[in-house]
Amino acid sequence: MLLFGAAVVWNIYDARSGKEIFVRRIPGLEAVDEAIGRATEMGRSILYVLGLGGVSGTATIASMTILGQVARRTADYETPLRVPCRDPIVMSVVREMVKASYLDEGRPDAYSEENIFYLTSGQFAYAAGVDGMMIREKPAAVFLQGTFYAESLILAETGNSIGAIQIAGTDSEHQLPFLITACDYTLIGEELYAASTYLSREPMLLGSLRGQDWGKVLIFATLVLGVVLELAGVNWITTLLQRVG
Repeated sequence: MLLFGAAVVWNIYDARSGKEIFVRRIPGLEAVDEAIGRATEMGRSILYVLGLGGVSGTATIASMTILGQVARRTADYETPLRVPCRDPIVMSVVREMVKASYLDEGRPDAYSEENIFYLTSGQFAYAAGVDGMMIREKPAAVFLQGTFYAESLILAETGNSIGAIQIAGTDSEHQLPFLITACDYTLIGEELYAASTYLSREPMLLGSLRGQDWGKVLIFATLVLGVVLELAGVNWITTLLQRVG
């Protein structure tokens, strides 16, 4: 834990000093500007779906952070951003986040609270409502970011049928095959959590992200070394890990 913490602190210090931090390219996030630009050129709206998770869900929090970055761009381009919510608490938080993004970009007049609204709490009623919006309004870009269950394919297929560019992201591993099949881009697992860092390029977040990656590499190397030593009859790493556990 000390090494892990030291790696995070060191990388945050490194990032704040102005050193360039490399983050591997994630196609789904590279396409965010393309999706927003396409919607702007076509004069259509962007539909952002946060999934069925509650406000305390990790994927929902990551999705809301991405939404904040998307809202900054839609504020610049004056592109309508529609966000149907399943949870009234999520809706309240999202309204404040999007409003803050518009204020930060100096476009409070472009913010419309009516575009972020409560739809329904029922799983398939929510899916039907979102599908109806897609068919009626024909958004040029659809973001499906958060926690999804059986409704994921219904949403993704409808978005595909209207020709919208779709960027999905979830940590629900059972839904990933459906989203990968029906969407143009999909953020898989940890890519969803790293998205806010990737989009904002904040030194603090970049340093923290690289520090966590260093920690994972260290843990993986320790496990591999432990297996090799155990096969060779040396078990001090195994004993150490058992005591720590």
